[in-house]
Amino acid sequence: MQTAISSRYRDTPLGREAEAILRACVHCGFCTATCPTYQQLGDELDGPRGRIYLVKQLLEGQEVSGRTQLHLDRCLTCRACETTCPSEVRYGRLVEIGRELVEAEVPRPAGARLKRWMLRRVLPWPGRFGALLRMGQALSPLLPSQLKRKLPPRRQAPAWPESRHERFMLVLEGCAQFVATPATNAAMARVLDRLGIRLVRPPGQGCCGAVSHHLSASEEALEFMRRNIDAWWPHIEAGAEAIVISASGCGVMVKEYGELLQSDPHYAEKARRVAELARDPVEVLREEPLERIGLVPPAEPVAYHSPCTLQHGQKLGGAVEELLQRLGFGLTPVNDAHLCCGSAGTYSILQPELSQRLLENKLENLQAGSPTVIATANVGCQLHLESGCTVPVKHWIELLDEALPP
Repeated sequence: MQTAISSRYRDTPLGREAEAILRACVHCGFCTATCPTYQQLGDELDGPRGRIYLVKQLLEGQEVSGRTQLHLDRCLTCRACETTCPSEVRYGRLVEIGRELVEAEVPRPAGARLKRWMLRRVLPWPGRFGALLRMGQALSPLLPSQLKRKLPPRRQAPAWPESRHERFMLVLEGCAQFVATPATNAAMARVLDRLGIRLVRPPGQGCCGAVSHHLSASEEALEFMRRNIDAWWPHIEAGAEAIVISASGCGVMVKEYGELLQSDPHYAEKARRVAELARDPVEVLREEPLERIGLVPPAEPVAYHSPCTLQHGQKLGGAVEELLQRLGFGLTPVNDAHLCCGSAGTYSILQPELSQRLLENKLENLQAGSPTVIATANVGCQLHLESGCTVPVKHWIELLDEALPP
C-alpha cells in the first residue's frame, strides 16, 4: 500500500512504525472474511481493511471524527485477521497506534472518559477490584438480573504446594485473575510440582499493563511493565527457566514487552529477555513428561474455547486441544472456533451489545456437543462465557489438576 504520511507524523516513532505496517498491506480483503465485527455489522469500516484505511487517512493528515473513533473502538483486537493475512500485516499493532493518535485528536464525551478512567483505576489493582467484586457479590440478591449474571461466583483460593524443587519458574499472578479465578494458578502450581518444578510468585509484580495499553494510556502501561520487570529480574538472574502466564491475554502482552520498551535505554535489554522467557502453560507442559504422573481424565466430554489471544495473538492455535487429546480428554467439535467470544478485555463493558451477540454465537457452538464442562485459557473469556451458560467454565489447567492421582 502506498502512503503519503503527513509531516506531523512522518518523523515520529509511531508514524514510522505505522507506515511500515501500512506498506505491508496489499488490501486483498482476505481479513474481512474472518473479522467478527464485520460479520455482525456488514460495514467495510467495521472490518480490518476499512480500519486500515481510516488509520492511513489519519496519518496522511485527513480529518478524523467521532465516527473514526467509533469504528476503531469496535475492533476487538482479536487478531483473527492476522492469522488469515497472507502478507503478515501487524494489524493489531496498527489499530493500537491509530487509537492512541485519535484519542489525542477527538475528545470523548465526559461520561465515556470517566468510564475508561474508572476501568484503568480499578481493574489493574487487585485490592480495589477485589473490594468492589466482594461488594457486588454481597449485594447480588438486590441487583438487576442482567447485572447479577455478570458477577462471577465467589471462589476460594486453594492451597499451593510447598515445593522445594531445584527447577523453578515464575508466575504472573495478574490482577483480575488473582481476584476472580484464584484456582487457576494454584492448579498450575500443583501440576508443575508433580513434574518437579517449583512455581515462584515474586512480590511486587502486578498488572501486565494490558488494560492501560488497550485503553490508549501507553505511558501508564509502560510503568506497569517496568514494575513487573523489576520484580522478576532478581529471580531471572537466579536461574528461573520461564515466566509462566496462565491468562493468555496477559501472555500476549508480556511477550511484547521487548518491542514496547525497545526505546527505553534502562529497560530495553531486560524487556527483551523477559519476552523471551514468557510462556503459556501449554508451551511448558507439552515439553514435559505428563504421562508419567498418571493423569486420570474423566470420561465426560469437554468443549474447549481457544481464546483469540492464544490462537491469534500467541500463534498457539490447536496447542491446548492437542495436549488435552494426547492426555486422553474427549473434546467435542466446536464450529467457528476461530471467532472471538466477545470478551476482549474491557470490550464487554465498553461495547456490550456487540459483545453479547458474539457471546451468544460462541455459546451456541460450544454447547452444541453437550459438554459437561467448557474449558478455556484466559480469565476474561472464562468470566464472559460463564455469564451466559449453566455449564461450568474452567481454565484447562484445572482439568489437569482434577485428573491428578492422589
